[in-house]
Amino acid sequence: MPSEEWLVGHRRELARFAARSLDPAGGFRWLSDDGDRTDEPLATWITARMTHIFALEAGLGDPRAPARVDHGIAALTGPLRDHEHGGWFVSVVDDRKAAYDHAFVVLAAAGAAAAGRPGGAELLTDALAVIEERFWDGAMPLESWDRAWTATEDYRGANSTMHFVEAFLAAGDVTGDRVWHDRALGLARRVVHEIAAAEDWRVPEHFTPDWRPDHGYHRDIPRDPFRPYGGTVGHWLEWARLLLHLEAAFDKRTPGWLLSDARALFDSAVRRGWGVDGFPGFVYTLDWSDRPVVRERMHWVVAEAILAAAALARRTGEAGYADWYERFWAYAREHHIDVEHGGWRHELAKDGRPTSTVWAGKPDSYHAYQAAAFPSLPLAPAAALAVRESR
Repeated sequence: MPSEEWLVGHRRELARFAARSLDPAGGFRWLSDDGDRTDEPLATWITARMTHIFALEAGLGDPRAPARVDHGIAALTGPLRDHEHGGWFVSVVDDRKAAYDHAFVVLAAAGAAAAGRPGGAELLTDALAVIEERFWDGAMPLESWDRAWTATEDYRGANSTMHFVEAFLAAGDVTGDRVWHDRALGLARRVVHEIAAAEDWRVPEHFTPDWRPDHGYHRDIPRDPFRPYGGTVGHWLEWARLLLHLEAAFDKRTPGWLLSDARALFDSAVRRGWGVDGFPGFVYTLDWSDRPVVRERMHWVVAEAILAAAALARRTGEAGYADWYERFWAYAREHHIDVEHGGWRHELAKDGRPTSTVWAGKPDSYHAYQAAAFPSLPLAPAAALAVRESR
């Protein structure tokens, strides 16, 4: 099992690697396999995720991190912000407004505000107002809009919804407004406790506007990087962890199903996704008969497995989860951690060779960094606040 000393050292290595993405011209950029900045357009999700990482590093005492947070805020309030219509572009060359990106703006802003960075609290207030006005549809979120907020997509997604849960937990802790916790719980109840439970603990990714699962969505585009066909095992693990953060956030008001659902999702992911094709690691996607579709191993999936196992071990004290935690780290250290170029290899073939059928290069360090940082933190409050108490 990784020692606390090793986790701290690896977290710092990942932060140093992430700093390579800083573009002096603004924001944080997509990195290549070698850790060099690429010419991919400046994107909101990457800049927001990196700002989140450096906000955590600032809370942990890295003297270089505050300036990097400020750099991210400048991009999120500058070229990535739509100063005419409000909200945030997908990228500097894509003027759509997506729920996924806005969730990460909230997460980055919550971290910046918790770290006391100038403009952080104002960015958080602004981002939450956009969510409230444009994406919140009573009880569940909309998925996307055109630039002028005149047309929304006939699609609803579990991925962006899951990241709203993450962002709302952070926003509720940082602002003290419990409405965001309540909304996060409502999202989890709908997607996991109602829908996934009815699917034998498989989480559908794609939905119609009235939130009916669309099991055939993107059947002909199984390797779409954000909307692949079938079940995405890594998200089942990510949901499991978030349920435990929710449970901790609600304390004595906790609904009893959160822990049992987290257990069920973890079991479903491991049973259906780990080594099912005869090779170690998690397959990326499954069809609805649990047959592997995309067999490549994604770094973020085992990172979320590490985090889910750590959270369940902390919550239950059961040795079985600690054993899985150790097993997942062993796999990541052998196959994903790139000791030569830094960071984690984002995609591997089933036999462990680096490949790029879904993801080219190393777009960001968000999942890997959290895998190193979060096992040392409590389940609540949100990491943006918890890091200050861990020093």
